[in-house]
Amino acid sequence: MAELVREELLALGAIFCGPDEWEVLSRSETDGTVFRILTRAKGFMDADIPLRLVFHLPVNYPSCLPGIVVNSEHLTRAECEIVKEKLLEQAETLLSEPMVHELVLWIQQNLRHILKRPEAGGGSEKCASAASTTVDDGLWMTLSHLDHMRAKTKYVRSVEKWASDLRLTGRLMFMGKVILILLQGDRNNIKVPKSFNVSGI
Repeated sequence: MAELVREELLALGAIFCGPDEWEVLSRSETDGTVFRILTRAKGFMDADIPLRLVFHLPVNYPSCLPGIVVNSEHLTRAECEIVKEKLLEQAETLLSEPMVHELVLWIQQNLRHILKRPEAGGGSEKCASAASTTVDDGLWMTLSHLDHMRAKTKYVRSVEKWASDLRLTGRLMFMGKVILILLQGDRNNIKVPKSFNVSGI
């Protein structure tokens, strides 16, 4: 469990590497880890809204939900609370696996729908439908963890060709023994092509 969290924190630090985007606020063997992510999302009327997301990963995370605090100078306290509730609802669908990056991507893609329909009742089906359209048509990002890499040069060349063929942008990240591939592009293109042969590399 602790190893999963350590790898997730390394990955998050590599992804949110812009000025002030990422900060670990506290780390404890008994209380878990608290960190802050600064990101932006499109709100109502496509307004660009900065979000300050504070996550608390308890020691038994990801078997339990993270604590989440949402702040933004562009949102009311009630709106921040609604965003937090929606993030926790989404987190429940991701239990037992690292989820923070997925949650940040989800709020970036869905904030406008949450703010349009803050009520949790009758509009939820419409909101889900609108959200899925945005997700299908928009930019997708995936982070993959590789167990090993025997021939680094050959593997990097294969990944570059794979990304180029599928019109994806991406980055290979080496952090000690942790190897990550970050890919971004059209949802339908984020897949392993049949021509991609990983045997021996």
